[in-house]
Amino acid sequence: MQAHLVQPNTHWEDKDANYRSICRLLDARPPARFDLVVLPEMFDTGFSFNLGTTADHDGGTLGFLRQQAKSRGVTIHGGRTVLGPDGRGRNRSTVVGPEGDVLAEYDKIHPFTLGIPGSRESDSFSPGEAAVAYDWRTPQATLRVGCAICYDLRFPEVLRAGLALGAEVFVVPANWPVTRVGHWRTLLRARAIENQAFVLGVNRTGADPTPLVYPGASTAIDPQGEVLAEAGAEECVVSVEIDPGRVRRWRAKFPAWREAPQP
Repeated sequence: MQAHLVQPNTHWEDKDANYRSICRLLDARPPARFDLVVLPEMFDTGFSFNLGTTADHDGGTLGFLRQQAKSRGVTIHGGRTVLGPDGRGRNRSTVVGPEGDVLAEYDKIHPFTLGIPGSRESDSFSPGEAAVAYDWRTPQATLRVGCAICYDLRFPEVLRAGLALGAEVFVVPANWPVTRVGHWRTLLRARAIENQAFVLGVNRTGADPTPLVYPGASTAIDPQGEVLAEAGAEECVVSVEIDPGRVRRWRAKFPAWREAPQP
């Protein structure tokens, strides 16, 4: 089973430009049918809290994800902003299967709370309430995939909740800044080791006018915490083999995961 970590230089609040970037990167390194394609957090707008511009009011980003999944025959996992009934944002991962059907949606449980009051993610976005996992299916095998988004990575209980849902792989789309890239690398490995699971951290590159600079460093970690692949700071697609037997053999040999507290 192949996963593809798509690392773009995201254009600030420009959805059409970002759709084109994703298409260009995938066209240059086409995934095979039934592969898993993962895009960064808020891939369509960058890490903007301007809900009037960034929220997927017309379903354009959802439509883009569905079109890409169906036309390429892949499962695609991408981040967008939606509005909740309270008028506040939800930082959401939407997963679409090869037939264009929505397989799962996960809302970020921990919006970023740090920064200047009035300009923090948590000032505009409400937290999600539940862990989510879904089945990534191919003709050869099925893997259970758990969801987290960016700042969630700092809270191990989020992934533990996914483990309780049977997750064997965790996908972590992010807008993770260069100033904390060392934390990114360490936390991805820690979450993989403690859950005995693959972890796919998918970041972006470039800079925002906020200003934040992003290091790329999209990374795939195996269930024993070994780095399978890591991107540099350039736009790219990182492709990695995800072997279901690898996680299942390790869990059977060293079943520490069974003693994990249930959330």
